[in-house]
Amino acid sequence: MFKDLPILKNLIQQLQRVPYLASKNIYKIAFYFLSKDEKTLENLCRSILEAKKKIKNCKTCFNWVESGDVCSICLSGRRDKNSICVVETWHDLIAIENTANYNGLYHILGGSLCPLEGIGPSQLTIDKFMDRLKNFSGEIILATNPTPEGEATASFISSKIDKNEKISVSRLASGIPIGSTLEFMDKVTIHKALSGRRPF
Repeated sequence: MFKDLPILKNLIQQLQRVPYLASKNIYKIAFYFLSKDEKTLENLCRSILEAKKKIKNCKTCFNWVESGDVCSICLSGRRDKNSICVVETWHDLIAIENTANYNGLYHILGGSLCPLEGIGPSQLTIDKFMDRLKNFSGEIILATNPTPEGEATASFISSKIDKNEKISVSRLASGIPIGSTLEFMDKVTIHKALSGRRPF
């Protein structure tokens, strides 16, 4: 198919490397790029490179931050410092923030435990989270996704937390379908899961 179009073939192969990009859309995206003027594409490439160079992880919760070392959520004086919601990814943080029902802090794990893919505790930010708990008192909300990996991750973290009168651990309530992820849930479902969270 690409015998006489090696450059286009390379473009398609590079697009196929992008996670979450549905294969049926690869050709549409390639056509989109080819139909745009050079200035538009240069601006896009410049934005990607600038983001890669200047955006980093918050040293506290691992949210994204552009200036300084700590994100705006961790720095905010209006957030409840006695609540930490543990999520797998930044997408999950955004999903919960969009409900406007949670006003505490976060901790982004960077994924979930999956031994078959070589993802163990050391590949996530679990140790960093445990360090945060040394001087913490309040509620830990384990908001990992209701997938086998997410459930295993929540159980592992719960087992490592020294539960006492200063720290309580809860899990999102049922209502989120098993096997789904927070980023694809509607606001009402996430709101109900947060409001009805149970001890864990």
